[in-house]
Amino acid sequence: MKVLPIASLLLSAGLLGAARPAAETQSVTVVVSSLVSNTSTVKLFFYNTREGFLKSGKWAFSKAVKPEGKNQFTLPVELPPGEWAVAITQDLNNNNKIDKNFLGIPTEPYAFSNNIRPTVAAPDFNECKFMVDGPGRVVSIVLKD
Repeated sequence: MKVLPIASLLLSAGLLGAARPAAETQSVTVVVSSLVSNTSTVKLFFYNTREGFLKSGKWAFSKAVKPEGKNQFTLPVELPPGEWAVAITQDLNNNNKIDKNFLGIPTEPYAFSNNIRPTVAAPDFNECKFMVDGPGRVVSIVLKD
């Protein structure tokens, strides 16, 4: 009779190092309206941490959408459950960056989930967050100049 190592027994019983299934994603629809240009690319940055919010390269993922002559679009995405926030910019001069004035304020259109319109400082994650806790969530964002 062979004696199996304990680790092997635990693995086969699913008690040690068993891979957890990935969190299921939920269908979310982002609707962006009032585009300033119907030809310039719109960039959407999806964040799921407070610490990384609005920090370059710290987004969970990003998407670029060409409006194709329309002043609004709908973007379906799959997101894991939890808190999320979206920041949007429209690159009017197609230089692949958001242009800013000498004070660091964007000179191209931008918007945030929950339609937060900051007046003095950038918003924080808590102001812009929304919950993904089931399918069919719709996030509507108005992009104003």
